[in-house]
Amino acid sequence: MGEQRYTTEEIIHKLREADVLLAQGKTVAETCRQLGVADQTYF
Repeated sequence: MGEQRYTTEEIIHKLREADVLLAQGKTVAETCRQLGVADQTYF
């Protein structure tokens, strides 16, 4: 299975989404699941 590459804009958008979700009280695991990224990728 090949790697999926994200553009810089897509990465920034996902990180901003993560900030909003975490501010709403969601856990990191829930946030990563919703964004479709692995926990290790987030950290």
